[in-house]
Amino acid sequence: MLLRPARTLAAATMLLGLPALANETVRISGWGGSEVAIVNGLLTDVLAEKLAKEGITVKYEPVDGEFSQFIINGLSAGTAPDLFYVDIFWARSVFSAGQALPVTQDVSGFAANLVEAFTYEGKLYAIPKDFNTLAVHFNKDIFDDAGVAYPSDGDTWKTLQEKLVAVHEALPEVDGLCLVPEYARFGAFALSTGWTPFDSRGRTMLDQRFRRAFEFYTGLVKSGAAVLAADAGQSWAGGCLASERAAIAIEGAWIISALRDSAPNMNLGTVRMPKDLESGKRGNIVFTVGWTVNAASKVSKAAAKVAELLTSKEAQQWVLEQGLALPSRTGLADNSWLRGGRPEQMTSRVILEGLSDDHVMPYFFGKVGGSWMQPINAALNSVILGETDADTALASAQSALDRMLAN
Repeated sequence: MLLRPARTLAAATMLLGLPALANETVRISGWGGSEVAIVNGLLTDVLAEKLAKEGITVKYEPVDGEFSQFIINGLSAGTAPDLFYVDIFWARSVFSAGQALPVTQDVSGFAANLVEAFTYEGKLYAIPKDFNTLAVHFNKDIFDDAGVAYPSDGDTWKTLQEKLVAVHEALPEVDGLCLVPEYARFGAFALSTGWTPFDSRGRTMLDQRFRRAFEFYTGLVKSGAAVLAADAGQSWAGGCLASERAAIAIEGAWIISALRDSAPNMNLGTVRMPKDLESGKRGNIVFTVGWTVNAASKVSKAAAKVAELLTSKEAQQWVLEQGLALPSRTGLADNSWLRGGRPEQMTSRVILEGLSDDHVMPYFFGKVGGSWMQPINAALNSVILGETDADTALASAQSALDRMLAN
């Protein structure tokens, strides 16, 4: 079923009553929720004059529901918007199908690894608009009540685990961490060992480095440092943190908007991911979204101009200062707003630092796509639930990955 846009919003030029010069209407689309406020603010408060000067009217169509399916269906049916979000997780399926136009603007001011993430066969197909990495978010009051030192940037896997166990022992009704058996969180630990998802021949090898991270992560529940999020009645770690069921959550900056709604008075702290004691390095995953021009658009030049304006330094400065998203432009990393003491400022600063961690990989898996994670997720889940041991689970996952990559 083709999903429908949740609502259609007037162009920035029209909302402010500015004279439109011409000529072309550009349909743009992204997901709903908090993103609606971001894009509306850009169109109406920041970019209206510039859009009017260019003679461009923007028709904004946010989507509530499964956005990727909306775009993929729309591209197939010829009804997709002129400019739309692509998530790095599924962007390659659009690029490889020839459904996106290459970016022609200067992107030298953007973070190199974000640009690389949206580059396919030597061409850039999306302008990175923002990004997220993972960090450790914690409730300071819980650690104070337990008499346990706060998580810190100096933590290793071992010291963080010890702190979480100590919190649970002091406050039995509170768990250290709500664990999610998914690569989207576990992967940061695996990467910190120096393991890579694909070797030089394109194979995935669940080697001893991977196993070390796997055994640590799956052992957190048995050690008393964690509980499965599902067993705490939650679907994600942020829900456990917000309800004070857990002392920490390993999430991105998206947790700020969730806590703003569900736990506005939380005394929140945020620090970087813990280091692997053996390698002495941190690992992290980059989640990023870009603006892509529809290859079939009849107003592609105007759409490219809108993308340029939406990712301009002025636009990203405004978004950053609202505490809504993290800029993809490296020049904003030293912005004075990031040095403030409010939770959203401190969290944003740590998330930005995560982009320069030792072993950082984007959240996509080449031509294999998201199915690559399934054997790893299944192995994590089966061991955490006590259904099998690590030897059996990893052997099964390796076999599944070998079959998948052979095809």
